[in-house]
Amino acid sequence: MTTRTTTTSTGPADLAGARARLWAALETRDEAAAARTVFDACDAGATTEDVLLDLIGPVQARVGREWAAGRLSVAQEHAVTAIQDRVIAALALRTPHPRPVTPARPAKDGAPPQRVTVACVDGEWHALPARLLAEVLRGRGFTVDYLGAQVPTPHLIAHLHQNGADVVALSSSLPVRLPTAHAAVTAVQAIGLPVLVGGAAFGPDGRYARLLGADGWAPDARSAATLLAGGLQRPADVPADPALPHLLDQEYTLVTRTRVQLTRDVLSGLEDRVPAMAAYTDEQRERTAEDIAHVVDFLAASLYADDAELFSGFLTWTADVLEARGVPTRALVAALDVLADVQRDFPRARAHLAAGRRALTRVPPPPAPGSPA
Repeated sequence: MTTRTTTTSTGPADLAGARARLWAALETRDEAAAARTVFDACDAGATTEDVLLDLIGPVQARVGREWAAGRLSVAQEHAVTAIQDRVIAALALRTPHPRPVTPARPAKDGAPPQRVTVACVDGEWHALPARLLAEVLRGRGFTVDYLGAQVPTPHLIAHLHQNGADVVALSSSLPVRLPTAHAAVTAVQAIGLPVLVGGAAFGPDGRYARLLGADGWAPDARSAATLLAGGLQRPADVPADPALPHLLDQEYTLVTRTRVQLTRDVLSGLEDRVPAMAAYTDEQRERTAEDIAHVVDFLAASLYADDAELFSGFLTWTADVLEARGVPTRALVAALDVLADVQRDFPRARAHLAAGRRALTRVPPPPAPGSPA
């Protein structure tokens, strides 16, 4: 792999002030100030990779936390993310990269790949992590095709046939995309290419990456770049599609196919258990239906992975988000109870729902206003 010389990193700790300034610029949607902050950090001696991963990346993580806490609206989160994406593009144009190697070549004898296709799986709109990876790989001398958010698997395969690649890096943030990610991994491997996956969808330790048979998993962009530099191979004796015997009970399929009806049934059942819903506005009912649909989607994902912890983790996170918006955890528990009633013939689903309920009832209530944290 081609290497390049970079300036000495100033280190993550030296970027603390820059993170504060970048956040202040994003809060007021001051794109020029955001760009100046990033460029100034580079001019002060930070490497481009450090700026991407220790400045822009942590600030974007804060964007997610602020949205979850109810301090940013969806529109504000989108606006801030768009600014971050444009700043990354400006930084990429400003930073000289080694001359790319255009033709793809098969990686042999452990040699690192020269051409990497980076894409988000179909349905995945959170593209910034993949964008950061693409720029880190470019900075380390790889030739990168960055395809962006929500790439349908047939289009990904067509792109690979037409343009070539040595390895594919797939990103996904939401576990509900695991079935789609599985299809993409299998399709890419079927044409002989190894697949590296990353993102929160694959679990904190990459457990779902292994479940789906990916050739590699990385917890962050630096780890991914290092792994690819060592040469990611597709073992010849590994089946392209790992068996998932738990899917034979068809619970995942049936939950997925009845998603709309399940959402309606739970919404109707909640009206009997949560009297306050009688006074809900149309907008509140719509938001409640969306929340229930997410619960059903994550239940389906946990059934696909056969991991109740996936569902429980989503529920505890959702409880925090809803509490920040004034919705008590008991309403979420009631929704689980209704869903369990209508899933009486699905033993795995009921087990996952029971595990989720136990996780929620162990979540301590938020402190009362004015009380010590």
